[in-house]
Amino acid sequence: MKIKKILVSQPQPAEQEKSPFYELAEKNNLKVDFRPFSFVEGIPVKEFRQCRVEILAHNSVIFTSKTSIDHFFRICEEMRVTVPDAMKYFCMSESTAFYLQKYIIYRKRKIFFGKGTFPEMIDILLKHKDDKFLLPLSDLHKPEIPKLLEKNKLEFTKAILYRNVCSDLADLVGVKYDVLVFYSPSCIKSLLQNFPNFSQDEIKIASFGTSTAKAVKDAGLRLDIQAPMPQFPSMTMALEYFIKDHNKNEVKNGKVVELKSEENKVK
Repeated sequence: MKIKKILVSQPQPAEQEKSPFYELAEKNNLKVDFRPFSFVEGIPVKEFRQCRVEILAHNSVIFTSKTSIDHFFRICEEMRVTVPDAMKYFCMSESTAFYLQKYIIYRKRKIFFGKGTFPEMIDILLKHKDDKFLLPLSDLHKPEIPKLLEKNKLEFTKAILYRNVCSDLADLVGVKYDVLVFYSPSCIKSLLQNFPNFSQDEIKIASFGTSTAKAVKDAGLRLDIQAPMPQFPSMTMALEYFIKDHNKNEVKNGKVVELKSEENKVK
């Protein structure tokens, strides 16, 4: 059967013209729906205090996302902690760094940023190896991040400031989709929590990121589409390749298409 309906486990984009999913739908005659499978909930102050993390015992903060920035300043406000002007901020990317302007006077603070991946951040952090870093995280975070800090002997404290909560997906009972698109392990958790008897059958599953791909496989599900890959850096590019191939009946029934690097070719 041709692929006609896709469900993306994220909130619907605010501006349609800026979402590549709408272009994908138009070009390939698809129906694309958006439904967040999980949402972020802040850790209450009372619960955070039990962790005995002293924010002001650190002189640097590492931000892996804009969400981590929001909840760092939220918890500081709720605990009535005044963040000193001398605090250093290390961000995964330039866009994350600019987001700090929501809370601080950007030009007057010590702000450093990488190019989007945590391994690239290590070289920057090592230039401040004597600092004491605070690392705001979600309850479901990439274990590679603290491991890299430990490997490089950087002094840091994990601060779990927010958690991923499964959405109630009761409204999707009986609704059929040809492809499910996931962006985080929490979305896989939500799928199985809402539908404990979920049977994949002919449904295709697409995942973005290595941790999400691992969550799909660990759940015993079949991973049909994976991004990013060298020739498919975005999810929509990977989806378009797979869907065009599938809908033209160029893939044998029951065969899984794995999007791999050029040297390994596409199976």
